[in-house]
Amino acid sequence: MALSRKTFLRVLGGGIVVAAGAAVAVPRLDAMPASAVEGWRGPGPEEADPRRRALAWALLAPNPHNLQSWSVDLSQPGAIVLFADRTRLLPQTDPFSRQILIGHGCFLEILSMAAAADGYRADVALFPGGEWRLDRPVARIVFVKQPGIAVDPLFVEVPRRRTVKGKYEARTLDASHKVALFAGYGAPALPLAIADEPGRVDRLRALAVAGSELEMNTARTHKESIDVARIGAAEIAAHRDGISLKGPMIWALRQTGQMTPEKAMTPGTLAWNGGRDYALGGYGSAQTLQEYPEMAELRAAMHRETGTPDGAILQMFFRLGYAGDPGPSPRRALQSFVTV
Repeated sequence: MALSRKTFLRVLGGGIVVAAGAAVAVPRLDAMPASAVEGWRGPGPEEADPRRRALAWALLAPNPHNLQSWSVDLSQPGAIVLFADRTRLLPQTDPFSRQILIGHGCFLEILSMAAAADGYRADVALFPGGEWRLDRPVARIVFVKQPGIAVDPLFVEVPRRRTVKGKYEARTLDASHKVALFAGYGAPALPLAIADEPGRVDRLRALAVAGSELEMNTARTHKESIDVARIGAAEIAAHRDGISLKGPMIWALRQTGQMTPEKAMTPGTLAWNGGRDYALGGYGSAQTLQEYPEMAELRAAMHRETGTPDGAILQMFFRLGYAGDPGPSPRRALQSFVTV
């Protein structure tokens, strides 16, 4: 029987599903599969190769749409050659793979920290094959034994890193935290700015929401997200990548046929409206930096609002604040990244 909004299943935080007056207890219904997040424990004791140990940590890096588009060649002793996985790109919303390469930068940063924790210096040569193309490596990394090498204090935080997609707490950034963030920022060639003035924050948020709206209402860009949506625990366990949608509400929507990729692509459906409310209410953010034609006007407005000079590129725009721990995102097994 099709459900209207009035008789639609309502799911309570404790795992109680209420459907047309009937209640069923469902503790931990459609929870994150343990197999999908086992990588957050780091390398297993069987991993003796320092390259593989470092890679086991590096694959926890943040990356666009959680595609994990890293591919590594281990055929050269003591070295890693890093490529972009050409099957895991975002040609509609990231046509130049700029965001994909930012994900590779995050990967290399954690890789270097992990190598140091094992007593190795990671010598990173970017784009060793010349100007980057999809068939050329992003980097070649050579591991050099270096006893006493300093370990970045942030390395211990790697397994606690999280991607927060929900709402942040309604509180301003603590002044001491702001000072500490600037003090710990180590890339002077790339300016960092924190916007915390209420009026400016409101203007930036409005641009972010407009970008999210535009992306959802442009069929080809919205489909790129839907194509990598993993709906429910079974899909998450099978793929261990992409955008995870899980929990009692998702379970209920699937059981009633309300949550399918086709319905998520159709404006006006419960799946579409729910996705829109979730995105705009919680994390409308960096879409305005994307370089496809429909986003050009909003991208220009974001550059003006942030004071980005003509000819320069605003590389990242993100929320900063306080939120609860949403749990780790899925990660594929280490071996799935190794090509040789």
